[in-house]
Amino acid sequence: LLLRWRRRRGLWRKVAEAQERQERSLVQMETAVQRFREQNPSVNVVSILSLPLPELSKKLRDGSLPLDHVFYSYVGKALQIATETNCITEYLQESENQLRKAKLTGKQGLLYGVPVSIKDSIDCQGHDSTMGFIKYLNKPAAEDSVVVQVLRRQGAIPFVKTNVPQSLISYDCKNLIFGQTCNPLLYTRTPGGSSGGEGALIGGGGSILGLGTDVGGSLRFPAAFCGVCALKPTGNRLSKRGIQSGVVGQKAVAAAVGPLAKDVESLALCMRALLCEDMFSLDSTVPPLPFNEEVYSSTQPLRIGYYETDFFTMPSPAMRRAVREMKQLLEEAGHTLVPFELTNVDYVIFNFCVRGMFADGGTSFVKKFNGELEKGSTGLFFWLAKSPHWLKTLLSWIAKPFVPRFSSIIGSMKANTVSEVWSLHHEIEDFCHQFIAQWKKLNLDVMLCPMLGPAFGIGYPGKVSVAVSYTMLYNALDFPAGVVPVTTVTDEDEEELKDYKGYYRDWWDRTLAKAFSGSVGMPVAVQCVALPWQEELCLRFMKEVETL
Repeated sequence: LLLRWRRRRGLWRKVAEAQERQERSLVQMETAVQRFREQNPSVNVVSILSLPLPELSKKLRDGSLPLDHVFYSYVGKALQIATETNCITEYLQESENQLRKAKLTGKQGLLYGVPVSIKDSIDCQGHDSTMGFIKYLNKPAAEDSVVVQVLRRQGAIPFVKTNVPQSLISYDCKNLIFGQTCNPLLYTRTPGGSSGGEGALIGGGGSILGLGTDVGGSLRFPAAFCGVCALKPTGNRLSKRGIQSGVVGQKAVAAAVGPLAKDVESLALCMRALLCEDMFSLDSTVPPLPFNEEVYSSTQPLRIGYYETDFFTMPSPAMRRAVREMKQLLEEAGHTLVPFELTNVDYVIFNFCVRGMFADGGTSFVKKFNGELEKGSTGLFFWLAKSPHWLKTLLSWIAKPFVPRFSSIIGSMKANTVSEVWSLHHEIEDFCHQFIAQWKKLNLDVMLCPMLGPAFGIGYPGKVSVAVSYTMLYNALDFPAGVVPVTTVTDEDEEELKDYKGYYRDWWDRTLAKAFSGSVGMPVAVQCVALPWQEELCLRFMKEVETL
């Protein structure tokens, strides 16, 4: 007992040190901004912060905007948003040296002088990638991840790291070390996760471009919940070298790294910058496909598949309306919209996603929590992963007639043999080819899909983990998918929500109705999807949606 008490005291000490470091980071930011403002009292911060990224980067490159004016304007705004939402875990103080060097050399890349925020789990040399775990504190990365190296070579200045939920397997944004991050649009709401710090910072205007990761919607939830744009590319379009993940080695559900920004043009600029020779030579496992300008800038009318529901998670009235209104606008603009029949999403979620991510019965997931003080917002998964096989089987059997979805989740979390995992991978491949065949039969270019929203109240994502169905489908398929905010919740949506029952009418559906409510004025997005490796077409479609 004494040993355990000592160990726990040691862990709490580490947490306290990390919190002090976070606090010191904000003080460093404040000092830097104050010093700059005293030396440059006439800088128009508001006009700098109002510039869209393409315009800002052009002005930085042609010298009409000084680098330090832009940098310190964003450091100041980021500090304000961090104070309001608790989204920043660390200030990368070396960014000030990089700024000085950039001014001296004047060597210009596509993102010359652009301050960029980085998700906690993406390695930056000399800084922790904690994933919200105490065990990863004080273990600074030996080198930058490939994407951060490429950003630097393109002239960008990574300046802060942002908060995540413990383990990253959550779409809330809370951990024991840095605490809860709030939504900048409404502090009682979650910013989404797991790239929640990014969503909050960019949604609040404290960063103009950020990098996050996505294994079930972790880029798309924060973007949709905070009213910004994001792109989850095909899993291997951008390098994942030097990026930490919640479940290492699983191949069933494809993770991806991608950008978040206020608008689509900014996402395209970031992809253009990353898809360069530098990235292809730093990571030769990434296909050397440069950004295809022709596809992105095409104005050909599109053939667009669409659906309003996946028949698994009943959409909120605002989600359904977002797809309907967008469909109409796209048709009026000369595009063709074709209904797409989605089937068996329940099977995909339970048998491909849950079973794929926890194919070892959750052993590696549980191991991550060994020696931690808290098990975070992954409640149900953690508890199930820890349960012995016989208990899972028994619970699954008992629950089946009353709560079939709960029964399916328990059943999906059994440990598999190697041959069962292989056959699962084969089944996922088959499903992907069938999905593409259906897509080709309808002769589609892209697909318009619902995106979960509006933002849930803090704590709700942990209670309704099943609502990842709209996003996680495209991790299982490994298709590029982006989100664009298109509307806000109206009083009528709120009124209609009173009749929300869900498809299963179980505890999750009842909880979802509560999670959606009280959100008048909050943003709602749609999801834009393309076939694998068609990021440029996906962005082109997103741009169309944004314009309309």
